[in-house]
Amino acid sequence: MAESTTAIAETAAQEYQYTVRVEDAGPATKKVFVEIPRDRIEAKLAAQFKEMRSQAAIPGFRAGKAPISLIQKKFGGEIKEQVRRQLIGESYEQAISKNDLKVLGEPEFDDVKAVSELPETGNISYSLTVEIQPAFTMPNLEGVAITKPKIEVTDTNVDQAMSNLRQQQGALVPVEGAAEPKDFLVGDFTLKVEGAVIGTQPGAQLVVADGRIAGVEIAQLESKLVGIKPGETKVLEADVPADHPQKEIACKSVQIEIKINDIKRLELAVIDEDFLESLGFKNEAELREALREQLISRIEFDVAEAMRNQARKYLIENTTIDLPSKLTERQSNRVVQRRAIDLMQRGVPQAQLEANIEALKQGSIDEARAELKMFFVLQQIANDGDIEVDESELNGRISMIAAMRGERPEKLKTQMSKDGSLSNLYLQLREQKALDTIVDKAVITEKPVGEDVAPAAEAK
Repeated sequence: MAESTTAIAETAAQEYQYTVRVEDAGPATKKVFVEIPRDRIEAKLAAQFKEMRSQAAIPGFRAGKAPISLIQKKFGGEIKEQVRRQLIGESYEQAISKNDLKVLGEPEFDDVKAVSELPETGNISYSLTVEIQPAFTMPNLEGVAITKPKIEVTDTNVDQAMSNLRQQQGALVPVEGAAEPKDFLVGDFTLKVEGAVIGTQPGAQLVVADGRIAGVEIAQLESKLVGIKPGETKVLEADVPADHPQKEIACKSVQIEIKINDIKRLELAVIDEDFLESLGFKNEAELREALREQLISRIEFDVAEAMRNQARKYLIENTTIDLPSKLTERQSNRVVQRRAIDLMQRGVPQAQLEANIEALKQGSIDEARAELKMFFVLQQIANDGDIEVDESELNGRISMIAAMRGERPEKLKTQMSKDGSLSNLYLQLREQKALDTIVDKAVITEKPVGEDVAPAAEAK
């Protein structure tokens, strides 16, 4: 049976060899130069016009009998765009596969115009920069020295868990008087530089505690907010450091105007019969026992994570990787999400999480470099060990997070799927399993919390 025009074109595309040149352009970065000659362009155009002619329904002509000039006039623009996409896609894929480049992210074309349209005459010449997975040597993973923290749950711990539960189940109630520490302020915020408004945030919420507003560190913020009342306006001033992520205010003095609309205070839940029944417990003793079991589970999780952290430290200190420069910036966003997930796993409420998101971003670039380094190392370990995370493991971790936050697992999973944190949780679990393979082969010493913990090192 004769091959179809499409099959012939695909075969030709596989056989055709484009002119490609690759040069180093920095750590784990390559510059790729590609040449698409005119005869290749013409051949692709001719094949596409021929195929269109065989398929097009043109009034007055039988299929495949319309003049090629009419086909060119009617479908020329569409076909040229189709050929342009095919040629760029084919040549790029061939350049990557031929040179065995494991590309991270999207390519960055040096001249977008050179690939944005098909030239009427001449060749297509384009160049692009890609960041690739860096090459590195894996350190010895056998017999790493790791200390296992020894922690016991006491009645004092259970008392604190009970207090935390009362806070989580408490309600924010309006306050007519002056603000006190830990109160929640609701108001309209205005950020100014030299009198000019840089940004506004109406209806924003702020906790009366030391910290940041709009990502700007305010010295002694709590003491400056204590005593403020609804209807009052407060103007705060601060000098913004040079490394602030918002470039328009970096190295400048800013004024933050806060107009207070409402003050709310957390009213702790009362441990009474109705409260216990709403949580499914017969009495307070039963609730305390459940909290004790939850604390034991959390401690087991924290101990495992402490041991993984020692394995991480060992890997970071014993692995040398030249990282792509631009990828580090993009990785900083992933760091913020991972920090948020860590807080979620410790039961931090969503409102508090959102209130501290600016604080999470601070220092994320430096941490991103370490995270990126760990990402490549742990991915390699996971790939070498065929490590994967199944649906039950993912759902189990989501259920644990939901229990700590007092939420329904299915609702939390839907939320995490929407905001992108579900995929990050999958990667985190896979990396944890990779670290566990190091812990499983480690030389472990158990020590009570409070004693010096030895740094992770290769056992002698």
